[in-house]
Amino acid sequence: MNENFDFEKFSRDAIEKLKQGKPLTGSEGVFTPLLKMILEASLESEVTGHIQETKPLKNRRNGKAKKLMKSDLGSFELETPRDRNGTFEPQTVPKRQVTISSDIDKKIIGLYGLGMSYSDIQNHLREMYDFEVSDATISSITDRIIPEIKEWQNRPLDSVYPLIWLDAMHYKVREDGRVQSKAVYSVLGVSLEGQKEILGIYFGSSESSSFWRQVLNDLQSRGLEDIFIACIDNLAGFGDAIEDYYPKTEVQLCLVHQMRNSAKYVTHTDLRAVMKDLKLVYQAPTEQKGLEALEKAREKWTKKYPAIFRSWDKNWDRLSNIYKYSPHLKRLMYTTNPIESYHRMIRKVTKTKGAFPSENAILKQVYLAIMNAQTRWNGQIFHWSAIQNDLNAYFSERIK
Repeated sequence: MNENFDFEKFSRDAIEKLKQGKPLTGSEGVFTPLLKMILEASLESEVTGHIQETKPLKNRRNGKAKKLMKSDLGSFELETPRDRNGTFEPQTVPKRQVTISSDIDKKIIGLYGLGMSYSDIQNHLREMYDFEVSDATISSITDRIIPEIKEWQNRPLDSVYPLIWLDAMHYKVREDGRVQSKAVYSVLGVSLEGQKEILGIYFGSSESSSFWRQVLNDLQSRGLEDIFIACIDNLAGFGDAIEDYYPKTEVQLCLVHQMRNSAKYVTHTDLRAVMKDLKLVYQAPTEQKGLEALEKAREKWTKKYPAIFRSWDKNWDRLSNIYKYSPHLKRLMYTTNPIESYHRMIRKVTKTKGAFPSENAILKQVYLAIMNAQTRWNGQIFHWSAIQNDLNAYFSERIK
């Protein structure tokens, strides 16, 4: 601080401004002048030392340059001293620097991760910090996490995940002047310690079993050797793809999806009664009881809705795996709800976007949402001790 700075006067002025309702930060903020004084004092000290070092070269001061600085405390005009030889390179505030904030990038990335649009971020920074930022700057700042995302996408995985769920979301993306649909494939796993973890996210033109094979190949290449139970919807060829890559894995088709698929064939007047009868199938305690409930529903409804029972018969081998397990494990695996719940969390931050400008824009948004989700997932899933006991009983030879 320079010797002419009167701290007592500054304190009196600050108190008076606060009484007048002036803010602490912003263009009229109480502390903004203090930041300006501190920076200018540091620059003066720097140039004095530089002139002394370069005195043999007949160097001396050459006035001051002014530039508008933006900071968390507000905007202000900074006077930067110059030297005649033009060799002074300030360290306190480098020549081309116009912002003073170690946290502003983190704030922008954090706001972007919450799903705020560029204009929302700009308005927030303007109101909170009297800080202007362009679309290009926001894009550039958020692009800095792309290397981190790539590293996360390629990270090694555990060799065993007892349960995984696989599903896809769909987004609109502008490509080559046209809006196209893109599928974002997600894999949610539970580790042997009971922790939920997104194993990976992938892009494809549409959801298909052939693309899921590429996803499974990537999981293998990153170290995933064994999956006990994989919970999926009834996409054609999907279960076969999993069993090709992981022959020991039990594929459980989502019973909620099966019920929804059955409902498509039923008229509104019969819907409640049919769903009540089919619900008894997957709520049965054993496979035999489940088959008995299915036969009762068939006798009652097959003449009106034969397509329902063709679907149940075709998929029975992969629908009936739940009967092998105890209630806690059964509740966890009979539906893809865990990954659908994750999808809802992602959609909360992406729903404001009509169409994304690029795949990278989706990738950044989804990745940041995943990181936020992971912080909420700290700790084991509900009833993990009981589930772990079941896993030890059913898969003891495969647990490393």
